[in-house]
Amino acid sequence: MITIKDVAKSAGVASSTVSCVLNGKDNVSELTRQKVLAAATQLNYVKHGPASELKRKNTQTIGVMVHDMSSPYFSDLVPGIESAIKSHGYDLIVCSSMGGEKSTANRYIREKRIDGAIVIAQDIPDELLTEAAAREFPIVVMDRKLANEHIVNVLMDDEQGGYLATKYLIDQGHRTIAYINGPFSSDCNLLRYQGFLRALSEADIEEKSEWRLGGQFCKESGYHAAKMLIENGLPSAVFFANDDMAIGGLEAFREHHISVPEQVSVVGFDNIHVSQYVSPPLTTFRQPKTDAGLLAGHLLIQMLNGEQVKSVFTLDIQCVERQSVRAVTIE
Repeated sequence: MITIKDVAKSAGVASSTVSCVLNGKDNVSELTRQKVLAAATQLNYVKHGPASELKRKNTQTIGVMVHDMSSPYFSDLVPGIESAIKSHGYDLIVCSSMGGEKSTANRYIREKRIDGAIVIAQDIPDELLTEAAAREFPIVVMDRKLANEHIVNVLMDDEQGGYLATKYLIDQGHRTIAYINGPFSSDCNLLRYQGFLRALSEADIEEKSEWRLGGQFCKESGYHAAKMLIENGLPSAVFFANDDMAIGGLEAFREHHISVPEQVSVVGFDNIHVSQYVSPPLTTFRQPKTDAGLLAGHLLIQMLNGEQVKSVFTLDIQCVERQSVRAVTIE
């Protein structure tokens, strides 16, 4: 753990000088104060207790916390957020949560270097968010539900989406359907899976455990899951819990000369931009990501302005029908 002594050594000053600076005392020259703050920032020093916040008041900056900044899912959400907050004079900084507790996203939330945060990354701990959230540091979380008076939840109706995707396949005549999971720690994945089970139950279809495989919401995991299905026996349809995995699955099927949708139908989830350009174009279920981003941005601004807002907002999901699913005859 970084201590005051470490900061003092880096800045070339006494520990007592660092303490004066971090506690806001005015008996230190401006040059020395800047040296101390620069050293504290470089070392990622966090002082315990309410006086630990090194962020200055009213930075006019909002943080958007994502896991992988290259993900198409995140890139569709961020423009909506940016449009909302910039119209109110705020700047936007996008931080990655890759790296766990030492990540930029976790550090910015813990140290409150910004005025508020919109959290999309699922791997930032609930405890960190609930402890950090405050009247002067509001948080909007997306695709998970947290109970805190200073946290607002913007949710997609993932359970209904999983239900609709599975029912769509059942209505096309499919009775053997695999589900490729996202991370088990992901709330949205678990809700989509619950919707999947509900649709199977309504149609009196029994889930087969060998057709429920784990994934990580990335193309590579979809590719490997599809290869496992090929080795163990294909169902007539596969529901991938997101489009990235579905695109990886299409690649695996193509490599093994399995025709989609003639031999197996494929459904994804998210309607990322590239899903319409793969071969065959992917049938998927659209989350209104731009609308969700706009909503999240406006809600955070309202909270920063001291306005009262509802704690939970839920957006509907819609089918985008393309060419990766075919109807089959029920025997």
